[in-house]
Amino acid sequence: MPDTTLRHGDVRVVIDTIRPNVDCGAFPIKRAIGETVLVHAHVFTDGHDHIRVELLYRAPADDGWQILPMEDRTNDEWEARFPVTELGDYRYTVRAWVDHFDTWQADLVKKYQAGQNVGVELLIGARMLQEAAARAKAAASTGPTSASSSARGAAEGAEASARIEPWAAQLTDAGAGSTSAGSGSPASKSEGLHPEVRVARAVELAVSEELTAAVQTWPDRSRATVFEPELRVAVDRGRALFSSWYEFFPRSAAGDGTHGTFADCRRWLPEIAEMGFDIVYFPPIHPVGVAHRKGRNNATTALADDPGSPWAIGAAEGGHTDIHPELGSLKEFRALIKEAHDLGLEIAMDMAFQCAPDHPYVKEHPAWFNWRPDGTVQYAENPPKKYQDILPLNFESDDWKGLWNELKRVVLYWAKQGIRTFRVDNPHTKPFAFWQWLIAETRSKYPDLIFLAEAFTRPKVMARLAKVGFNQSYTYFTWRTSRHELEQYITELTRTELAEYFRPNFWPNTPDILPEQLQYGGRPAFVIRLVLAATLSSNFGVYGPAYELCEAQAVNGKEEYFNSEKYEIKQWDLTGDSLRPLMTRINLIRRQNRSLQNTRNIELCGSDNEAIIAYAKRSDDGDNHTVTVVSLDTHHRQSGWVTLPVGFLQLDHDEQYLVEDGLTGERYIWRGATNYVELDPHTMPAHIFTVRRKLRRENDFDYFL
Repeated sequence: MPDTTLRHGDVRVVIDTIRPNVDCGAFPIKRAIGETVLVHAHVFTDGHDHIRVELLYRAPADDGWQILPMEDRTNDEWEARFPVTELGDYRYTVRAWVDHFDTWQADLVKKYQAGQNVGVELLIGARMLQEAAARAKAAASTGPTSASSSARGAAEGAEASARIEPWAAQLTDAGAGSTSAGSGSPASKSEGLHPEVRVARAVELAVSEELTAAVQTWPDRSRATVFEPELRVAVDRGRALFSSWYEFFPRSAAGDGTHGTFADCRRWLPEIAEMGFDIVYFPPIHPVGVAHRKGRNNATTALADDPGSPWAIGAAEGGHTDIHPELGSLKEFRALIKEAHDLGLEIAMDMAFQCAPDHPYVKEHPAWFNWRPDGTVQYAENPPKKYQDILPLNFESDDWKGLWNELKRVVLYWAKQGIRTFRVDNPHTKPFAFWQWLIAETRSKYPDLIFLAEAFTRPKVMARLAKVGFNQSYTYFTWRTSRHELEQYITELTRTELAEYFRPNFWPNTPDILPEQLQYGGRPAFVIRLVLAATLSSNFGVYGPAYELCEAQAVNGKEEYFNSEKYEIKQWDLTGDSLRPLMTRINLIRRQNRSLQNTRNIELCGSDNEAIIAYAKRSDDGDNHTVTVVSLDTHHRQSGWVTLPVGFLQLDHDEQYLVEDGLTGERYIWRGATNYVELDPHTMPAHIFTVRRKLRRENDFDYFL
C-alpha cells in the first residue's frame, strides 16, 4: 500500500487570505516609489497555541527576504506594511508557525500566578532555550540561512548562543530544584537561595524582554506555513501616481496657420511649465499617409493643403520610427525633449500601432495586414464608421513573432531618444498577451517607462489592460456627471480590487471627445469638470488649447469637435480670456497638498443637496487634509449643508478649525462635522479647502496649523 501520510502533516498554521493581490497572484499590484504596501492576512491554527506571523518581502535586487513581524489586529486578521523604494517588481508573502515558546511563556505565568508547581514547565523552557542556542550556533558556523534573519551573521549567532546557554542552565537549575523539593529530595545544588526564590527569579527571567528577544531572533520555523504563490508589486516612478497632462498638436504650434515645427513647440513649453503641468503629450509626429487621406471634418476627400490625420501613420518619408519632415529633424526633437526636461516637463508620445495605406510596412511585410478577396487591404472600421486612411495590423498573422519584435523595436527606439511616457492609442484592439509581453520586455531595459491606455471600452477589457501592465488608464469620468454617478464611480475605483492595479487618469475632453456637458454648460461646465478631474484623481489631463478657450462647438448630434484639429491645422489665440489662470492655480494647489497626490485616499462627504458633491482626502502621513466641494449645476446658485468625516480628518466632533480655499484665498471657521456652503457657477462653482486645525490661542488671536 502507498504511504498516504501527508508530507507536511505536522504543519498546523493556516494562511487562507492575503490582501492585496490580483487574481490570486496572477498579476502584480501597483505602487509608486515612496508608497507603502499594507498587507492583510487571515492566519490561525487549531487549539489555543500562540502563533507568529511574518511578512516577507524583497526588492528587485535582493537575494533574500526582508522580514517584518505582523500584528494581530482582531479576529485572526494580521497586518504589516513595507515600503517600496526601487523601480521594478517586488515580491512578498506571509510565513507563520506555532510559537511554542510564546505559548509556554503565557502558560508559565498563569500557572505560577495560580500557585502551582512550575518545575517541569521550567525544564521544558530550558530545553527550548537550548534548542534556540543550537540554532544560533548553527548559524555561526554556516552563516545566514532561511531559518534565520537574512541580516544575522555568524558573529551574531555565536554571541546569541553564548548568551542563551547560561539562561537555559538557570532555568534547568530552578526547575530541577523545584521538582526535587516537591518530592522531598535535596532541594538543589545551588546554595544560599530558597527554592521559591530561585523559581521566582527563573520565571522573571523566562518572560524578560532580553531573553524573549533572543529566542525570537532564532525561532524554530521548521514547521512554518508559507503562503504560495509569492505575490508581486510593480513599482513605478512617482509620475505614474501623480501627473498633470497637457495635450497639443505640434503641427498647430506656429499659430499662423502654417505647419508648426519643433522650434515652435519649444516656445510653448515655458508657458505650459508655468501653468504647473508636468507632461506634454503630442499626438503622432510621424509622416502622414497620402493614400485615402481624410479632409477637414473627416471628409473622405482631402484638398491639396489638407494635412490629414496624424493617426494615419506612414508614407514615402517613412513610418513609426520617422518624423514628419515639416516638424523637423530627430536632432531637433531630441533638443525639444531636453528643453522640456530642463523645465521640469517630459514629452509623452502617442503610440498608435496602425498604418496608412502607403506605410512602408504594407510593401515590406504584407503578411502583417488583412487582404480582402478583391486584392485590397482591409481598412479600419467601427460600423458604421469607416477609417479608410488607417489599416489595422493583423495580430493573427503567421509572422506574428516578426510583428511583435518590430513593434518592440519601435518603443525601444523612442525610449533611446529620451521618451519615457507613451499614450497608447486603442490598446483594446490588440491582443492582451502582446501588451503583457511588450511592456515587460521594454520595461526590463527602461524600468521607468509609463504606458497610458487610451481605451474607452468595456470595463473588464479596461481592467485586463491594467492588469497586464499599463501604468495608467483613461476612464469613464468623461461621461460621469451627476453626483450619484461620480460617487459610484470613484467608489468603484478606490474601494474595490481595481484600486490595486488600475490607476485612473481623468480627462474631461480629448481631441476625439467633446462631452455634452461641455457643449451646453458654458464656462462653468469647464471649470467644474476641471476641478473634479484634478481633485478626484491624482492623474488628470486636458486637450489643452480647446479646453483653455472653452471650445464647445460640436458636430450636430455628436460628441465630436466641429472643425476638429485631428484633420486640420488650428490657429489658437491664447492671449485673450482663457482658463489658463485657473489651470495654473489648480496645479499649484495639487503640488502644495500631498493629499491630492493620490487617488485611493478619498472619503466621500455627505450633502443634503444632490447638486453638490463633496469629498475629503488625507495624506499618508496624516499631515495634510483637503476637502473639495463642487456644485454640479452649471447655471444656478446652489447651497446646502455638507457633512465631513471628522474622524478621517483627525478632528474632534465639536472641534473648531479653519478651512482655506485655494481657489479664492477665502477662509472660513468651521466647527464639527456639518457646515454650510453656497456656490455660484458664474463666479466660482467649487471650493478646494485645506483643513487647518487650531493650535493655540495667544493675545486673543487663534493660530492654525
